[in-house]
Amino acid sequence: MIDYSPLNGKQLSYIHASRASWLSVAEGGKRAGKNIINLLAWAACLETHPDKLHLAAGVSLASAKMNILDSNGFGLRFMFEGRCRTGKYMEKEALFIRTGSGEKVVIFAGGGKISDAPLIKGNSYGSAYITEANECHRTFVQEVLDRTLASRNRKVFMDLNPKPPRHWFYTDFLDYQDAQRKAGQNPGYNYAHFTIADNMSISDSQLRALLRTYDKQSVWYKADILGQRTAASGRIYTGWTDACIITQEQITKTHYHELSIGIDVGGTDATAATLCGFTAGYKEVHLIDGLYHKQGLSDKMSEDKYVKLIAEWIDAWAKAFPAIGDIYVDSAAKLFRAGLRDELNRRHIQRFSVKRFDKKDGINNRISMNAMLINTGRFRVAEHMRQWRQAYQDATWNPAAFEKGEWERMDDGSYPIDCLDSAEYGFYPYKRFIEIK
Repeated sequence: MIDYSPLNGKQLSYIHASRASWLSVAEGGKRAGKNIINLLAWAACLETHPDKLHLAAGVSLASAKMNILDSNGFGLRFMFEGRCRTGKYMEKEALFIRTGSGEKVVIFAGGGKISDAPLIKGNSYGSAYITEANECHRTFVQEVLDRTLASRNRKVFMDLNPKPPRHWFYTDFLDYQDAQRKAGQNPGYNYAHFTIADNMSISDSQLRALLRTYDKQSVWYKADILGQRTAASGRIYTGWTDACIITQEQITKTHYHELSIGIDVGGTDATAATLCGFTAGYKEVHLIDGLYHKQGLSDKMSEDKYVKLIAEWIDAWAKAFPAIGDIYVDSAAKLFRAGLRDELNRRHIQRFSVKRFDKKDGINNRISMNAMLINTGRFRVAEHMRQWRQAYQDATWNPAAFEKGEWERMDDGSYPIDCLDSAEYGFYPYKRFIEIK
């Protein structure tokens, strides 16, 4: 006799909530039981659903069948054992299920390519389950959602392993659902986050032994185990850990031999300014504070407004740190540099030298220097600088460029890269003093 593990309260709540929801999303880490939970909820839905046709999809046809049809003995063919059969429906692979509300036909499909979307057209589906939904192509996911619009009881189930926060699945789809739910306007959206700790088939001793095999500070652990939305492969700053974070109290007690400011003017992208502090002998580099502004539809900023915003920020820090010396600005922002000089003069802050940051050494030399500082324990970021900490944690190499033998920092909006640029503008001009340590 098979000894099945029980469901916990969170899992049961998710399954129950799916009965009154049009969209159910289970997100989280590996081996968290997301697939099994969705299968239980979907099987109950199929049992009573008034429509005949339903869709099971994954990044490939094989993935859909493995995760939904089989699922290590917990798939649909086992849940409906004795009253289901596999076969073809309109030349498509399918599972035919006898239920109390009539025959149901579950069509299996792959969705990893844009060419997969047309293959599910022509039918309306009463419900759909997309496993590893954010691995599928955007057009395919959109088509699945469209194909369920005519359902008499619309139900869409998804499970997903976390991606970087700016992945299209979040920005184009899930973030909107979350915002609507928070506003009380999306009662049919059922979301839950699960981790391996929710998997009751793993004992406490097994879990503790498994967790000991991971570096708790690594992005790998945060993505695969904690199920956080973060970049998990191709990391640039592999030495980045929580030890790189410095508190405000520590900053207050630190004597800085010199300070500088780096500014990356983003235009339609984010604009970032970073205050850098150098300890005695340029032994350590601390990012003390930062100003970050991301352009949006409702808060467009002109260059003149940016000049005033940053000058006001500099003014406040100039009073706290009279040792601030040079300000380095993106080399392309000639008008911004002139405007900032004028605004600082207007505020009677004249000891600063606003300079053009020289990019002749190339971005990879800046990255190499920053990585050296991190790996040797000579780099700290203030704990309140959330965007900067995220950038150092999530910065990745561009895999397409890497395949060509090139080292290129990914710039796809998945992390605030502008923070890295502004920080580098601030400390890299002191390279000759820093690297001799």
